[in-house]
Amino acid sequence: MADSLPKEVPLKAVQVEALVAMKIIKHCTQTFPTTATGFIVGLDVAEVLQVTNAYPFPTVELPNTDSHHEANAASNLAAAAPRAKANTVYQSEMIRYLREVNVDGNNVGWYTSANMGNFVTANMIENQYFYQKELNERTVALVHDVSRSSQGTLSLRAFRLSPAFMTQYKEGKFTTETLQKSHLSYKDVLVELPVTIHNSHLLTSLLHQLPTPPSTEERPMPLARSSLAKEAAQLRSPLDPNLDSLDLSIDPFMEKTCDLLLDSIETHYTELNNYQYYQRQLGREQAKIASWQTKRKAENAVRVAAKQDPLPEDEWTRLFKLPQEPSRLETLLNSRQVEQYARQVDSFSATVSGKMFAVRGNLLPEDNPS
Repeated sequence: MADSLPKEVPLKAVQVEALVAMKIIKHCTQTFPTTATGFIVGLDVAEVLQVTNAYPFPTVELPNTDSHHEANAASNLAAAAPRAKANTVYQSEMIRYLREVNVDGNNVGWYTSANMGNFVTANMIENQYFYQKELNERTVALVHDVSRSSQGTLSLRAFRLSPAFMTQYKEGKFTTETLQKSHLSYKDVLVELPVTIHNSHLLTSLLHQLPTPPSTEERPMPLARSSLAKEAAQLRSPLDPNLDSLDLSIDPFMEKTCDLLLDSIETHYTELNNYQYYQRQLGREQAKIASWQTKRKAENAVRVAAKQDPLPEDEWTRLFKLPQEPSRLETLLNSRQVEQYARQVDSFSATVSGKMFAVRGNLLPEDNPS
């Protein structure tokens, strides 16, 4: 009874140690733009999944080929690394070594890097399905967006596959009929959990001691304006507010995100055209089958009137072949990715709009009553 209790309590949050966050950020930044992947270990405490350590997967050396194809091959290998057999063995051995030295060694998921929020891919879904089905049902996927984090805002998010999507993915049937029966939509693919960064009490004490009082000794007069700015940067405390966030310029990633959004919409229309082509093909085949059945019924009526044995009316299954409905999985994932891009555009616009409203009074001409 005690063993089944944690599985009955749903996960509601993910707590990541600050050191783990730094290791993930460093690994993802060093391999950018190639996808970086690794596994995370920790503890499952009631409704919170505590991540206490992270380890990158071993990299595979590729033969020297064209740089563009080599980069794509390396990125594809890294994206599929979490479910590779060699990495599964490596992960199991690492966890066994950690347990021998009394270190938290429970498998709690994996992490991956992303660029401009582009992480809702078939590889990501397959990796998370593998973790939740084969290794541990209570696992998460940490996604670190390198491009977004480079602007001064840490982007570290945790996702899980929803139970409805897990059931549908196990069956492997993503047709219109099955989606209507299960009421599965693109919003039900991933479930996001809130992420909090946890610091030890010792590190928290150190952070509170970092600000130092201003120096009282006399300093020489600066010789130029550049030396004045350089000296001010050197005297700045690590915890001083960053005034760069008050810049009124448009976010440089706004245009790139809009381009990616348009590409995803075009992909959606391509999938829609493929499905419409399937419907037209199905309609033509069904019309042929209906015509054949009508003709066969009339022929059997004549044969019965002539006291002859009727011909079988199910031969159409051998004579006609109905087209196979394309999978709707790609449409679900692409729709979820469109939603992700739309949220990014909304967050970018909200930041810039807030700054514009803050300085609106200084930008508008003042009314001078005569």
